[in-house]
Amino acid sequence: MGNLFVVATPIGNLGDITLRALETLKSVDFILCEDTRHTQKLLNHFEIKTPTISYHQHSDEKKVREIKELLSAGKNLSLVTDAGTPGISDPGSWLVRQLTIEQFNNLTIIPIPGPSALTAALSLCGFDTSKFLFLGFPPHKGRAKFFQEIAEAKHTVAFYESSHRIKKCLTELSGVLNKHQQICVGRELTKQFESIYRGTIEEILEMNVPEKGEFVVIVNK
Repeated sequence: MGNLFVVATPIGNLGDITLRALETLKSVDFILCEDTRHTQKLLNHFEIKTPTISYHQHSDEKKVREIKELLSAGKNLSLVTDAGTPGISDPGSWLVRQLTIEQFNNLTIIPIPGPSALTAALSLCGFDTSKFLFLGFPPHKGRAKFFQEIAEAKHTVAFYESSHRIKKCLTELSGVLNKHQQICVGRELTKQFESIYRGTIEEILEMNVPEKGEFVVIVNK
């Protein structure tokens, strides 16, 4: 029986990859990727020749059966996402759930920890993070309920947002947060144009945050 390694990869700066992650990606038989083209750039940079297999949010039961067959044949697999830690607001969590709920042949799943946009943002926000609530991405429908949950939360709240909805997101937040409440917005963390915005929601809106890149929003309590 093979092993499944859940491998964290850089969220931007390739120098953030761990030695253990590199060793694992080189040693396994196949790498399961959210986007093989994206992952191939990482592999090429570090001269890793391991073949890749596509596994993403639209993968079906047939793909899971193929993965199980490989594991049953004694193949070791790595699971990676496009950036960061697999399973954190990521389709990799569904695969792990399928393999653990069924206790698939006593499969051993081994985490190879590393970069995460969530923990990177929490580490620099300056808010109390002894307890926090992570909400993933705001939904396309039911956004009012989502932001109301943030306003009513008892602990620091963290969530992701896409570039084309960040201004809409901040506007929606302004309708539910009190005027003194502090937030922190991390944009393009670890990348060339990394930017951190801190202040009240009104102050953040006045900063004209660019609608480019990937965002983590932290709301203080």
